[in-house]
Amino acid sequence: MPTGLLESAAMQESAHGEQTAVEVLRRSIQIDRVHSSYLLTGSGTEPREAALAFARALVCPQASGVPCEACSACRRSAVGSDSPIVLDGKGKQGPTYRHIGDHPDLLWVERGPEETRVSIRQIRDLQAALRLGANEGGRCCAVIADAEQMNPQAQNALLRLLEEPPPRTTLVLVATRASMIIPTIRSRSVRVGFHVGPAIPLRDASSPESVRRIVTALDRLPDASIGQLLDLAETYRGARAIAAESVLELIDVAAAWLHEAVRSKIDRGEDPSPRTLDAYRGLQQLRRDLIGRNANPQMVAERLLLGLRDAVAG
Repeated sequence: MPTGLLESAAMQESAHGEQTAVEVLRRSIQIDRVHSSYLLTGSGTEPREAALAFARALVCPQASGVPCEACSACRRSAVGSDSPIVLDGKGKQGPTYRHIGDHPDLLWVERGPEETRVSIRQIRDLQAALRLGANEGGRCCAVIADAEQMNPQAQNALLRLLEEPPPRTTLVLVATRASMIIPTIRSRSVRVGFHVGPAIPLRDASSPESVRRIVTALDRLPDASIGQLLDLAETYRGARAIAAESVLELIDVAAAWLHEAVRSKIDRGEDPSPRTLDAYRGLQQLRRDLIGRNANPQMVAERLLLGLRDAVAG
């Protein structure tokens, strides 16, 4: 669990003596140099697990950088095997945030299962809770696990909290990419980067069926008609939360597919086309549009497929 992650990663130093991401978090507690905001970036579950362990370690009186699991604070912040309380961005079907374990000074925010983003209501409720201060006179910490899913309005609301943070209060934002967070928040946060996860296996028999289906469609792009591409994009219509998740997978697979194409050209001694490199940057912009601007998933899929076809045709 996260404690083990912290303990093992704390020992992993590079040959140049650089600290690992988790070591940076652990050391900030040990030397009592805890900042008001951290931005943890990376793929997979590691950044989330590290954020959870860091929050728990902040309220542990041992100040060792990892939860001791023996004190009252650690017992209360322990996350059990029960399903977590489901959050609702509108606050109608459930709370807008929950506590980590049963600890009153540790808060957790993420988008609800039927939501496409972290709502401004969640951020405002979080602000109100944090401004009350710690219930037990120690530290407060809030983790925003889907930070890149905040729209600009929610991020600006969070910025006001960062401009005047309550005493002994720490915010931990977790995002896949730092570029999804507005610059004014990034500049006020300690950036802690985790390794990028392994590339998506595109042509492996163990790859998910959805990935193999996308790869097959992308391989046919050079010969596909505009009508065929629009028909394919139409499969990404429907309930936005579900459609957006599917388009995010399309973007990730397309990025890996482009990387494979570029690598293949380099291996043959050819220079990759500038249009191919532009297409990769375009994919990242489509991700920002989908998440940050609430773009229609079907239209994002259309732009992606048409743009990729032009790139590979060029």
